[in-house]
Amino acid sequence: MNPGKKYRHEYKYPISDLEATVLKQRLNGVMPLDAHVGPSGMYLISSLYFDDYYNSCFYDNENGTDPREKFRIRIYNHSSSRISLVGVALITAAIIITIQTSIVVSLGMVGALSIVRFRTAIKDPLDLMFLFWSISTGIICGAGFAEYAVVLAVVLTVVVVVLDWLPIAKAPMILIVNADNIDLENEIVGVVKEYSKHYTVKSRNASASSLDMTIEIATKDVSSLIKKMSGVEGVNGVSALAHDGEVTF
Repeated sequence: MNPGKKYRHEYKYPISDLEATVLKQRLNGVMPLDAHVGPSGMYLISSLYFDDYYNSCFYDNENGTDPREKFRIRIYNHSSSRISLVGVALITAAIIITIQTSIVVSLGMVGALSIVRFRTAIKDPLDLMFLFWSISTGIICGAGFAEYAVVLAVVLTVVVVVLDWLPIAKAPMILIVNADNIDLENEIVGVVKEYSKHYTVKSRNASASSLDMTIEIATKDVSSLIKKMSGVEGVNGVSALAHDGEVTF
């Protein structure tokens, strides 16, 4: 190891959801939120990683190779990028079908795609998909396979419309309930069931005279849930926090 070079080391420690919530509350007082978060104070990240046949990027990462390459596509807050990913896959499939017909066509298509340059960075993945679509359509038609371009246009249009209409999964929330009676668990869960069809009890911390429960919920009426939960005799406190992890139900 080069003593004059700085290396990054990550230390990961498993903690409970309750500990994570307490830690988040404490850090909020000394650390500002990311400037890109929305009104909920969070954003969701979905990543798609790419690698070659030999998993070179994976093994470079495992072996700590420096410098190393990483290829990925990231989607923030369920943006329209989900449409772009499917669209690019369909367009690529049409190109591959086209170049399978002739080695001359394949070399010409690769050359045509390689000369495309943009002076301004394209930030919207959906714009990039439509540009890729139009370029690919021109190349496919120029190669004499207009029927492939028509099929691609029909299929891609249907896919874009369907994906645009599909509902996006609602981000879950963490409900923290503090009670002074360990026998209140069933009643607490019963109230949760009234407002959240899907829920997961993440942790239970019980002592002789207290019960702390952390529950992952998905509900549109958080205010009513908190009001009813607060009215349960023996419940001392109720907190609902935005959850920036993955949906588990």
